Amino acid sequence: MFAVIKTGGKQYRVAAEDKIRIDGIDREPGDIVEFGEVLMLGGDNVQVGAPTVAGAMVAGEVLQHTRGEKVIAFKKRRRKNSRRKRGYRHDYTMIRITEILTEGQKPSKVAKPRPEPKPKKTEVAVPTQSEDAETKTKPAPKAKAKTPAKKAAAKKPAKAPAKKAAKSAAKSGKGKKK
Repeated sequence: MFAVIKTGGKQYRVAAEDKIRIDGIDREPGDIVEFGEVLMLGGDNVQVGAPTVAGAMVAGEVLQHTRGEKVIAFKKRRRKNSRRKRGYRHDYTMIRITEILTEGQKPSKVAKPRPEPKPKKTEVAVPTQSEDAETKTKPAPKAKAKTPAKKAAAKKPAKAPAKKAAKSAAKSGKGKKK
């Protein structure tokens, strides 16, 4: 199931466990945020709001606050020695969508604990006695004979620079007169 929500003047398509970056909101990390402006619910049966879906709500957990890239606003009025340089960084909030609620349900006040990812098992191959015996009985592969190195191709002699000089002199009219 997915939903289309509106927050900060922008629309986001979200599903459960999605992480989205929205405009900065005044909440602490770990808080639950409710988005009441649900424009559409999708899945098995699609509900489109006019303008919003009645009784639908999306809940999310604030993960962290971040800032965007710096935007430089540089203004110059030429020939007047007037320059203004101003930098700006936009505030963003990272949110993990916890649940999509319908029919007037209320979100849980506490964020659900995330299952920790299981570490991948790294197996170290330990040779057994039968494998040791097989490796000892097999002869080592023979090294290939080296082929002699190819000789470098002879370089062509460089073109005489006199032709270029003669052409440029003829254009400028400073060469020999006929």
